[in-house]
Amino acid sequence: MHAAVVTVTVDESIDPERKMLREGIIPLVSSQPGFVTGYWLEPVDGHGLSFVIYDTEANARGGLDAMEIKPGATPGPGVVIDTTEVREVVGNA
Repeated sequence: MHAAVVTVTVDESIDPERKMLREGIIPLVSSQPGFVTGYWLEPVDGHGLSFVIYDTEANARGGLDAMEIKPGATPGPGVVIDTTEVREVVGNA
């Protein structure tokens, strides 16, 4: 398994209920090939973190590419992608 790890800068005043995340981003990501699970963590001081687990490295990279998730991209109002990386999952419980 591999994780697509993404950090973002978030202006929480734009969408305080996180409607875009719940109704747009999460359904789209979860429909990607090889999707296993995903976690979007609460922003702290305007900085958020997510990690999405895929069955293979190729699917993790493909998920980022398909969604055009890259540094500087704006997947929605008030959200800017800071960093992306793909890492192998070496353990889980």
